[in-house]
Amino acid sequence: MTQHHAPHSFQTQPDTPGRNQLRKQLRAKRRALSFEQQQQAAEGLALNLLKHPALHRARHIGIYLPNDGEIDPRLYLDLARRKGIKFYLPILHPIYPGKLVFSPYFDGVQLTANRFGIPEPPFPRSRRRPAWALDAVLFPLVGFDEEGGRLGMGGGFYDRTFAFSRIRPAMAPKLIGLAHEFQKVESLPTEPWDVPLHGVVTDKRCYRFRR
Repeated sequence: MTQHHAPHSFQTQPDTPGRNQLRKQLRAKRRALSFEQQQQAAEGLALNLLKHPALHRARHIGIYLPNDGEIDPRLYLDLARRKGIKFYLPILHPIYPGKLVFSPYFDGVQLTANRFGIPEPPFPRSRRRPAWALDAVLFPLVGFDEEGGRLGMGGGFYDRTFAFSRIRPAMAPKLIGLAHEFQKVESLPTEPWDVPLHGVVTDKRCYRFRR
């Protein structure tokens, strides 16, 4: 299967064979879920996101469209929109390679596949919102542990986009990874280039980390 997930990832450096193998195993496990299992996971995720304290005051949230078995946040999106929350999809920045900008996601918005095959709004015609102007960003993980270690797909787009949060943490949106509960592993190393997460939300529970 072609890997089309680079923009979802935080990892920026080459992986060890062990991390690559773990990534393959976790991706295969989530792709094996049935439609009913994915629906049930989406319901659990939505309930946990709706009650998450970091999102109570959020009005502008970055989100993703799921594929490759990623846990589906669209039920949460539909429910949160009723509260007036606005959502944004990431766009590969054509001027600053390796970075993302975010564009409003609403019913009827035109989406076209980017160079990784991921649907995104068209850059030239989109109203864009810079990363620092978001209240929160929800993104999929391949793996995570209870200490904030995480495993992505390897592109490093979010790390570069939110690198400013290390210098100006007060300006940073809440960065929250989403995953199926079975994607939790015993331990993952936290690398120097990793932008710290505020937490992870799964279909079963919420994890909060010290930044």
